[in-house]
Amino acid sequence: MKRAIERHLNILEFTLASLLRRKAKNFSLLAMYLMVVFMLASLQFFVTALKREAAIILDDAPDMVVQRLTAGRQDLVPTGHAAEIARIRGVTAVRPRLWGYYYDALNGANYTVMAGDDTSAKTESASIGSGVAKARNLAVGDLLPLIGYDKAPVMVEIGTIFPSGSDLIAADLIIISPANFQRLFNLPGGQATDLAVTVRNPKELATVAAKIAELFPGSRPILKSEIQRTYQSVFDWRGGMTLMILASALLSFIIFAWDKATGLSAEERKEIGILKSIGWETSDVLLLKFWEGIVISLTAFLLGTILAYGHVFFLSAPLFVQALKGWSVIYPRFQLVPVVDAYQLAVLFFLTVVPYTTATIIPCWRAATTDPDAAMRY
Repeated sequence: MKRAIERHLNILEFTLASLLRRKAKNFSLLAMYLMVVFMLASLQFFVTALKREAAIILDDAPDMVVQRLTAGRQDLVPTGHAAEIARIRGVTAVRPRLWGYYYDALNGANYTVMAGDDTSAKTESASIGSGVAKARNLAVGDLLPLIGYDKAPVMVEIGTIFPSGSDLIAADLIIISPANFQRLFNLPGGQATDLAVTVRNPKELATVAAKIAELFPGSRPILKSEIQRTYQSVFDWRGGMTLMILASALLSFIIFAWDKATGLSAEERKEIGILKSIGWETSDVLLLKFWEGIVISLTAFLLGTILAYGHVFFLSAPLFVQALKGWSVIYPRFQLVPVVDAYQLAVLFFLTVVPYTTATIIPCWRAATTDPDAAMRY
């Protein structure tokens, strides 16, 4: 056992010396290799972290959201439906919700506007996200002028500005009173955007949804699990689109690496011939080339993964943020919580390290089995 370890250590030492003799060629390969691993690992870390953040936020979402469809489009729901849904067995609460989008012509931003549930709050008071406050240069106590659908002004006083730590969900949020919401969007009374339904037993969600659809044929019950799957699919789709953009660079690296791995230079063939002539076995030569592939690929993988980790979780992934967050005037600024998926790292390892290391052995086996004199004369 000790002898086998010493053999590997000696060959590894010779491998490092051999790589340094051709440092220009090997460093160029390492740099390209590292860049590909860095881009793929950054994309993987960023998508995984965003999916986790979305899962945490949606964990507090209602068990079910009931919408009303008219001609295939979402329409207002009569609040009277809430009382009938509340009588369904297993339903513990039904809450009408008022929310919508407001376009601000001053800066071209779209705000998410919601009606608050606190009936004791002042009608003129509003709570806004830090993104809205920065975009309109507002502070607590200032007035925020809004223009209603009937062109009538709606003035609200800023009572609260949400902290920057909540930017992921509240950067573009404005919460106003139900009365101001109806004035702003010119909504008739007794109408809601949708209904948030709470069910006692999560296993009964599908049954309750079927009863609601039967009770109100024009309704569309949406389960929380369906909303979660939709967000996961959105991030997967955006990550896939970004990966397609990187496909040309990845393909170029594959071609370059394959050419490097499957073709030995005259100097390398001569080196193999000399090693064979001084007593190296074919297995020793293969082990030498195996360690060469491991050193280059593993170094690129480790450095690329570490740089990707810092790029995503310390710098907030500036290379991918525009593509994966989507387009908006008000971007939520937040620090991603580090998330490392061991399975995806293993897949990345086998896709980048194993193929290159394996490919280095095939041409070396051919050269190692030839006559040493012929190899040195090559």
